[in-house]
Amino acid sequence: MDTLGYITENAVVPDVAIIGAGPAGLMAAEVLGAAGICVAVYDAMSSVGRKFLRAGIGGLNITHSEEYSLFCSRYGGYQHALRLSLEYMPPNEIINWVHGLGITTFVGSSGRIFPEMMKAAPLLRAWLRRLAGYKVEFYLRHRWLGWDSQGCLYFEHPNGNLVIKPKVTVLALGGAVGQN
Repeated sequence: MDTLGYITENAVVPDVAIIGAGPAGLMAAEVLGAAGICVAVYDAMSSVGRKFLRAGIGGLNITHSEEYSLFCSRYGGYQHALRLSLEYMPPNEIINWVHGLGITTFVGSSGRIFPEMMKAAPLLRAWLRRLAGYKVEFYLRHRWLGWDSQGCLYFEHPNGNLVIKPKVTVLALGGAVGQN
């Protein structure tokens, strides 16, 4: 322990720390892990993808089968701002990604595309198996409190506090709004 009372001596310092274990954090971990980068994902919750699992309760709508330009037009005024993201991973690439996890899909009567099992949990489990193959590490129940005075990430967790200074930090906090 250093003079500030932080647990530091056994902490693995990753090249990249991702804060948030929802879909954005998991996708960032996948891209970085596949490139051979040492990645650690931190989340305040006790499990990953909690809102992803909630979204899949009634059937997980992965994307839509409609023509690409019509699909893009559904983003209205945000289409221009999202253009690069939509081009990077258009609907057919999302479907290929899901199939690459070993999950089969089908097109519903609405044109929406769903996993055959209609649940998010099998997809999340397959995704986590892929991330384990990249040696992505997860640190759950680690609540990020910000940066300390030396620019290190500061976490609170059940065994005390943790301070690390990765080369890069990715904030993937999409679901954090309004949480205590």
